[in-house]
Amino acid sequence: MHKSIYAALVATVVSASALAAPETFVIDNNHTFPSYSYSHFGYTVQTGRFNSTSGKVVMDKVAKTGSVDVTIDMKSVDTGSALLNQHIQGEDFLDTAKIPTATFKSTSVKFEGDKPVTVDGTLTIRGVAKPVTLKVTSFQAMVHPMMKKDAIGANATTMVKRSDFGAGKFAPYVGDDVTINIAIEAIKE
Repeated sequence: MHKSIYAALVATVVSASALAAPETFVIDNNHTFPSYSYSHFGYTVQTGRFNSTSGKVVMDKVAKTGSVDVTIDMKSVDTGSALLNQHIQGEDFLDTAKIPTATFKSTSVKFEGDKPVTVDGTLTIRGVAKPVTLKVTSFQAMVHPMMKKDAIGANATTMVKRSDFGAGKFAPYVGDDVTINIAIEAIKE
Protein backbone atom coordinates (compact mmCIF):
# COMPACT_ATOMS: atom_id res chain seq x y z
CA MET A 1 0.00 0.00 0.00
CA HIS A 2 2.82 2.39 0.88
CA LYS A 3 4.51 1.78 -2.49
CA SER A 4 1.31 2.49 -4.42
CA ILE A 5 0.81 5.84 -2.63
CA TYR A 6 4.42 6.75 -3.34
CA ALA A 7 4.02 5.76 -7.02
CA ALA A 8 0.83 7.82 -7.30
CA LEU A 9 2.56 10.81 -5.72
CA VAL A 10 5.53 10.53 -8.10
CA ALA A 11 3.17 10.19 -11.08
CA THR A 12 1.28 13.30 -9.97
CA VAL A 13 4.48 15.34 -9.60
CA VAL A 14 5.80 14.16 -12.97
CA SER A 15 2.52 14.88 -14.76
CA ALA A 16 2.25 18.32 -13.10
CA SER A 17 5.79 19.08 -14.29
CA ALA A 18 4.84 18.02 -17.79
CA LEU A 19 1.85 20.37 -17.74
CA ALA A 20 4.07 23.30 -16.78
CA ALA A 21 6.26 22.95 -19.86
CA PRO A 22 6.60 26.03 -22.05
CA GLU A 23 4.85 25.81 -25.42
CA THR A 24 6.17 27.48 -28.58
CA PHE A 25 3.78 29.09 -31.05
CA VAL A 26 4.90 30.18 -34.53
CA ILE A 27 3.40 33.40 -35.87
CA ASP A 28 0.83 32.93 -38.63
CA ASN A 29 1.91 35.51 -41.23
CA ASN A 30 -1.52 35.34 -42.86
CA HIS A 31 -3.25 36.60 -39.70
CA THR A 32 -0.63 38.79 -38.03
CA PHE A 33 -0.60 42.44 -38.98
CA PRO A 34 1.09 45.22 -37.03
CA SER A 35 -0.60 48.50 -37.92
CA TYR A 36 0.07 52.11 -37.01
CA SER A 37 -1.82 55.38 -36.96
CA TYR A 38 -0.79 59.02 -36.72
CA SER A 39 -2.21 62.51 -37.21
CA HIS A 40 -1.77 63.89 -40.73
CA PHE A 41 -1.61 67.68 -40.37
CA GLY A 42 -4.51 67.47 -37.93
CA TYR A 43 -6.87 66.75 -40.83
CA THR A 44 -7.19 63.01 -40.32
CA VAL A 45 -5.76 60.03 -38.50
CA GLN A 46 -3.98 57.97 -41.13
CA THR A 47 -3.33 54.24 -40.78
CA GLY A 48 -1.07 51.72 -42.41
CA ARG A 49 0.06 48.20 -41.76
CA PHE A 50 2.87 45.76 -42.41
CA ASN A 51 2.01 42.68 -44.44
CA SER A 52 4.92 40.41 -43.49
CA THR A 53 5.69 39.43 -39.91
CA SER A 54 7.50 36.40 -38.48
CA GLY A 55 8.50 35.15 -35.06
CA LYS A 56 7.57 33.05 -32.07
CA VAL A 57 5.66 33.29 -28.84
CA VAL A 58 6.58 31.01 -25.94
CA MET A 59 4.06 30.53 -23.13
CA ASP A 60 3.96 28.49 -19.99
CA LYS A 61 0.29 28.63 -19.04
CA VAL A 62 0.83 27.01 -15.64
CA ALA A 63 3.83 29.11 -14.57
CA LYS A 64 2.25 32.20 -16.19
CA THR A 65 5.41 33.18 -18.03
CA GLY A 66 6.16 33.85 -21.64
CA SER A 67 8.25 35.55 -24.26
CA VAL A 68 7.66 37.20 -27.61
CA ASP A 69 10.19 37.53 -30.45
CA VAL A 70 8.86 39.22 -33.59
CA THR A 71 10.45 40.50 -36.80
CA ILE A 72 8.56 42.86 -39.10
CA ASP A 73 9.53 43.29 -42.75
CA MET A 74 9.40 47.07 -43.00
CA LYS A 75 9.42 46.85 -46.81
CA SER A 76 5.96 45.29 -46.53
CA VAL A 77 4.44 48.61 -45.39
CA ASP A 78 0.98 49.05 -46.89
CA THR A 79 -0.71 52.45 -46.80
CA GLY A 80 -3.03 51.80 -49.72
CA SER A 81 -0.87 54.06 -51.91
CA ALA A 82 2.23 52.82 -53.77
CA LEU A 83 3.65 56.37 -53.79
CA LEU A 84 3.19 56.78 -50.02
CA ASN A 85 4.63 53.29 -49.40
CA GLN A 86 7.83 54.37 -51.20
CA HIS A 87 7.90 57.68 -49.32
CA ILE A 88 7.57 55.97 -45.92
CA GLN A 89 10.30 53.46 -46.82
CA GLY A 90 12.65 56.34 -47.65
CA GLU A 91 15.57 57.71 -45.66
CA ASP A 92 13.41 60.28 -43.81
CA PHE A 93 11.19 57.64 -42.24
CA LEU A 94 11.80 53.84 -42.18
CA ASP A 95 15.01 53.82 -44.29
CA THR A 96 14.30 50.27 -45.46
CA ALA A 97 17.20 50.32 -47.95
CA LYS A 98 19.62 50.29 -44.99
CA ILE A 99 17.51 48.60 -42.29
CA PRO A 100 14.74 46.47 -43.77
CA THR A 101 13.37 44.98 -40.55
CA ALA A 102 12.08 46.05 -37.15
CA THR A 103 12.04 43.75 -34.12
CA PHE A 104 10.27 43.38 -30.83
CA LYS A 105 11.84 41.19 -28.14
CA SER A 106 10.06 40.85 -24.82
CA THR A 107 11.75 41.18 -21.45
CA SER A 108 8.72 40.19 -19.36
CA VAL A 109 5.08 39.18 -19.66
CA LYS A 110 2.57 40.01 -16.91
CA PHE A 111 -0.49 37.79 -16.46
CA GLU A 112 -3.80 38.36 -14.71
CA GLY A 113 -5.38 34.98 -14.21
CA ASP A 114 -4.76 32.87 -17.30
CA LYS A 115 -4.25 35.76 -19.71
CA PRO A 116 -1.29 38.01 -20.48
CA VAL A 117 -2.14 41.69 -19.92
CA THR A 118 1.14 43.47 -20.64
CA VAL A 119 4.32 42.60 -22.48
CA ASP A 120 7.42 44.69 -21.75
CA GLY A 121 10.20 44.58 -24.29
CA THR A 122 12.52 46.32 -26.68
CA LEU A 123 11.26 47.69 -29.99
CA THR A 124 13.98 48.30 -32.56
CA ILE A 125 13.18 50.46 -35.58
CA ARG A 126 15.86 51.92 -37.90
CA GLY A 127 18.46 50.30 -35.64
CA VAL A 128 17.29 52.33 -32.63
CA ALA A 129 16.18 50.24 -29.64
CA LYS A 130 13.66 51.63 -27.16
CA PRO A 131 11.73 50.02 -24.29
CA VAL A 132 7.97 49.75 -24.83
CA THR A 133 5.04 48.16 -23.04
CA LEU A 134 2.40 46.45 -25.11
CA LYS A 135 -1.04 46.46 -23.49
CA VAL A 136 -2.86 43.25 -24.40
CA THR A 137 -6.47 44.17 -25.13
CA SER A 138 -7.69 40.67 -26.03
CA PHE A 139 -6.28 37.15 -25.78
CA GLN A 140 -7.55 33.73 -26.79
CA ALA A 141 -5.94 30.28 -26.44
CA MET A 142 -7.77 27.29 -27.92
CA VAL A 143 -7.57 24.56 -30.52
CA HIS A 144 -7.64 26.14 -33.97
CA PRO A 145 -10.94 24.98 -35.54
CA MET A 146 -9.43 24.38 -38.99
CA MET A 147 -5.86 23.29 -38.21
CA LYS A 148 -6.80 21.15 -35.19
CA LYS A 149 -3.71 22.42 -33.32
CA ASP A 150 -3.37 24.58 -30.23
CA ALA A 151 -3.28 28.25 -31.20
CA ILE A 152 -3.21 31.66 -29.57
CA GLY A 153 -4.36 35.07 -30.69
CA ALA A 154 -4.04 38.51 -29.22
CA ASN A 155 -4.42 42.19 -29.88
CA ALA A 156 -1.99 44.58 -28.25
CA THR A 157 -1.28 48.30 -28.44
CA THR A 158 1.39 50.84 -27.53
CA MET A 159 2.33 54.40 -28.42
CA VAL A 160 5.77 55.60 -29.55
CA LYS A 161 7.29 58.81 -30.84
CA ARG A 162 8.64 58.71 -34.39
CA SER A 163 11.40 61.11 -33.40
CA ASP A 164 12.69 58.62 -30.79
CA PHE A 165 13.56 56.31 -33.69
CA GLY A 166 15.10 58.97 -35.94
CA ALA A 167 11.98 59.21 -38.12
CA GLY A 168 10.51 62.52 -36.95
CA LYS A 169 10.56 64.48 -40.21
CA PHE A 170 7.66 66.94 -40.59
CA ALA A 171 6.75 66.74 -36.88
CA PRO A 172 4.67 68.25 -35.37
CA TYR A 173 2.59 68.74 -38.55
CA VAL A 174 2.69 65.03 -39.25
CA GLY A 175 2.13 63.64 -35.77
CA ASP A 176 5.14 62.51 -33.78
CA ASP A 177 2.92 60.23 -31.66
CA VAL A 178 2.27 56.93 -33.41
CA THR A 179 -0.15 54.35 -32.06
CA ILE A 180 0.90 50.81 -32.86
CA ASN A 181 -1.73 48.07 -32.84
CA ILE A 182 -0.76 44.46 -33.30
CA ALA A 183 -3.11 41.65 -34.24
CA ILE A 184 -1.21 38.38 -33.78
CA GLU A 185 -2.15 34.75 -34.29
CA ALA A 186 0.25 31.87 -33.73
CA ILE A 187 0.04 28.09 -34.09
CA LYS A 188 1.72 25.62 -31.74
CA GLU A 189 4.97 24.28 -33.14
